[in-house]
Amino acid sequence: MTSTKYGTRGAPWGWQESLQSKTQEVGVDFDHFIECLRLQMDDEKMAEVFHVPEKTIFHLRNHFEKYGIDSMVGWD
Repeated sequence: MTSTKYGTRGAPWGWQESLQSKTQEVGVDFDHFIECLRLQMDDEKMAEVFHVPEKTIFHLRNHFEKYGIDSMVGWD
């Protein structure tokens, strides 16, 4: 029988909502949003594409630039 030792530090955990959850909440397709970022589309054009206020896109982009897709905290 193989013995597995587990550390006492605990599992990784997210400290805030993921970008995917945020896009879903405001009705923006996550994969399409990431593609628009890749294409370096500006906030105004993305707001037109997704039919949301430009400020919504600004906040989603800001989240991506500061935290990435998800913000996990934990131990390696």
